[in-house]
Amino acid sequence: MSANLREAIKKEASEKNVRFLRLMFTDIDGVIKNVEVPVSQLDKVMDNEMAFDGSSIDGFVEIDQSDMKLHPDLDTWLIFPWKLDNDNGKIARFICDVHMPDGSPFAGDPRSNLKRVLKDMEEHGYSSFNLGPEPEFFLFKLDENGRPSKTLNDNGGYFDLAPTDLAENCRRDIVLELEALGFEIEASHHEVAPGQHEIDWKYADAVEACDNIQTFKLIVKTVARKHGLHATFMPKPIGDINGSGMHFNMSLFNEDGNAFYDESSEDGLSKTAYQFIAGLLDHAQAYTAVCNPIVNSYKRLTPGFEAPVYVAWSGTNRTPLIRVPASRGNSTRVELRSVDPAANPYLALAVLLKAGLKGIGEAKSAPSPINKNIYNMDQIERTENQIDSLPQNLKEAVDALKEDQTIKDGLGEHIFERFVLAKETDWLNYTKSVSNWETDRYFELY
Repeated sequence: MSANLREAIKKEASEKNVRFLRLMFTDIDGVIKNVEVPVSQLDKVMDNEMAFDGSSIDGFVEIDQSDMKLHPDLDTWLIFPWKLDNDNGKIARFICDVHMPDGSPFAGDPRSNLKRVLKDMEEHGYSSFNLGPEPEFFLFKLDENGRPSKTLNDNGGYFDLAPTDLAENCRRDIVLELEALGFEIEASHHEVAPGQHEIDWKYADAVEACDNIQTFKLIVKTVARKHGLHATFMPKPIGDINGSGMHFNMSLFNEDGNAFYDESSEDGLSKTAYQFIAGLLDHAQAYTAVCNPIVNSYKRLTPGFEAPVYVAWSGTNRTPLIRVPASRGNSTRVELRSVDPAANPYLALAVLLKAGLKGIGEAKSAPSPINKNIYNMDQIERTENQIDSLPQNLKEAVDALKEDQTIKDGLGEHIFERFVLAKETDWLNYTKSVSNWETDRYFELY
């Protein structure tokens, strides 16, 4: 901990009238949690002395192991731009790692788990792993009671503008809030489906990028509510239109620069890039449970709605699971298109890095790229091209996860066991429920 940084934080908190501190962390489900304390506790917070009951957090520990501590990452210090009601005071935040009472990192903390996998990466000779996410979300109107309705805010389509796109002002306010917090916004636009939107920002190293995703979700939901709207990152809130994805653009660096780039190769891709792609393809069935972690995720992963369901890769073709965008040099990257915004970003990135490193470690060979539209292929042609499909539901994905040691290692034993238990419970509850579709289809017929 830098003494200078600590003093700078205390000075800024005083000068900008910070009144409360949010100590934020993420549970196994990817849900942001926080405890709020008055700024008078700032020294105690930075001394890593803030304790909480870990047994009350889903997937953490049992009641007899409940004592835990929050260790703030001082580099995540951030003052939110809004003011307290009837007060000029501000709220600031730290993103925290969860530790045991003896000071050791908690094995069930997703952020600490990602740091563990990054250390494994460094042992392979790589210095950093960058991520540029592309999260999509829907905006629904709030009803007269301030509750989310099922009414979309507009009927716009891809790249539409006002008056068809009724969320321009909301998106602009989101962008302004994000820029005030240090985000470098690259694009903001209406997506393909009615009421669907996307905001993209500059890539960052793995941990910071995942922190940014969680901050982004919080800002989007907060600003949307000020506009009388509810923002949801549910992958498929409406059945007959496109769902929301969160494409992951990933790049691996070593002391020589971008390890995916080779200026001497015909397509600019290195052997490392091909091996990383091979690892992603090999373990796709298993990491889908982590990248698409809820029952609803698989309503998006169906043919006909632009979501990738086929395990293949390509350059320009957007129908396979993996695409390699045209940019080269330091911008050379691998884009995984299946991830959705319900995913816990820390867990998703950890297992994807683990899969890619496995491909590199075993010097795997990537199959030939598929440059045809896979959606137009029949099953015979897909079989001839050795194109497999992603799991069709959460149960299939979890079953694949349980058989894949590499992806299990990416989660660690604690998270793996609790993640599987939570998902199997979700699936069981889902299979016992009776949907509106079933009553509409069968209630009068039988």
